Amino acid sequence: MKIVNMNDGISIKRSIEEGTEEQRQVVLSILEQVKTNGDDAVKTYTKKFDGATLDDLRVTSEEIEQAYGELSDELVAIIQEAASNIKTFHERQRRESWFTTSLDGTLLGQKVTPLDSVGVYVPGGKAAYPSSVLMNVIPATAAGVQRIVMVTPPDSEGKVPAGVLVAANEVGVTEIVKAGGAQAVAALAYGTESISAVDKIVGPGNIFVALAKREVFGIVDIDMIAGPSEIVVLADEQANPAYVAADLLSQAEHDERASAVLVTPSQVLAERVQEQVEKQLAELPRAEIASKSIEDYGVIYVVDNMVAGVEAVNDLAPEHLEIMVDEPMTLLGKIRHAGAIFLGPYSSEPVGDYFAGPNHVLPTNGTARFSSPLSVDDFIKKSSVISYSKEAMKQNGNSIAALAKLEGLGAHARAVELRLEDLK
Repeated sequence: MKIVNMNDGISIKRSIEEGTEEQRQVVLSILEQVKTNGDDAVKTYTKKFDGATLDDLRVTSEEIEQAYGELSDELVAIIQEAASNIKTFHERQRRESWFTTSLDGTLLGQKVTPLDSVGVYVPGGKAAYPSSVLMNVIPATAAGVQRIVMVTPPDSEGKVPAGVLVAANEVGVTEIVKAGGAQAVAALAYGTESISAVDKIVGPGNIFVALAKREVFGIVDIDMIAGPSEIVVLADEQANPAYVAADLLSQAEHDERASAVLVTPSQVLAERVQEQVEKQLAELPRAEIASKSIEDYGVIYVVDNMVAGVEAVNDLAPEHLEIMVDEPMTLLGKIRHAGAIFLGPYSSEPVGDYFAGPNHVLPTNGTARFSSPLSVDDFIKKSSVISYSKEAMKQNGNSIAALAKLEGLGAHARAVELRLEDLK
């Protein structure tokens, strides 16, 4: 892991996967086929890409029951406890409708309504991600969404990992579909014979999923186009180099394109972390992936002081930020841009990924400058409410008409003036 002095410039070398035109054309073809041929197209692509021949796209209650039998009671209890923590956190984000009245009889307000239906994409195939189920579904249920459709690619035998099914059942997923890729996104956006269209699609996926979500945006809403994972650790000389290295590698093992960055004013810590990264890499099951990530996107920046370190962090606007200094709370108020902030030596990033409660669906590629983690707000919509009384119309009608005329909209002005004439 290379060490770079702050004076040489600081930036995350980001891997922003935009997709090629060839990939986009593949996605457009899949979307059109599913839009035209429905379930048959979804099954055909599932056979082509996942090797699974499916008679029915839906997971049955028997399959869910079998999934519970495949997990130990301890693991089921851990999933339930994690779900409880995440639910408690997200229920505090709920918004209420509000209204205000004036002496002239005007009533103004905001009506908060949950979305009717949401599609949740959960990556699958060779891997299982029950945490993705919990993090994407729980804020939707906390918001009051009644219909939640989960799509996830099956293995070649047409099975979905037991942990994913158990997590989905625990948090109230109403429909589970054995399909992934662009074809699943298309099914959620357009609907098929067996899958009714949804209002919003959330959840991570590969480049084809990302491109498909981008193409259907506008027909449905989406959460974000997520890039590779990233972590920045801001640490002083008192930080444990083994902890820092382990946390950097926890992100590096995600993807060859993930970025792991240490920002520190301590040259000694920088060198010790560099040594620890090399030592721990050799012991990782996913060493090949993590090594490539560290080689291409890993860096240790040595800054002049902690003030410069905070400034660097705000410039980087990382997805995950760990602050490992003697008094991390003293720096919290100075951090303006970060998706999630982990304070102190025992708040390792996996604590947030799996168990603590805050959402792990976070803005990447520097978008923490203007966006936020997935939350209850992503699953509600707000309607403005306006009720004018006769007195309010008498008092404000001429001003409204004048503004309409200023914009050259005579019919707007006339709509108000007619009422004013009747009120004379």
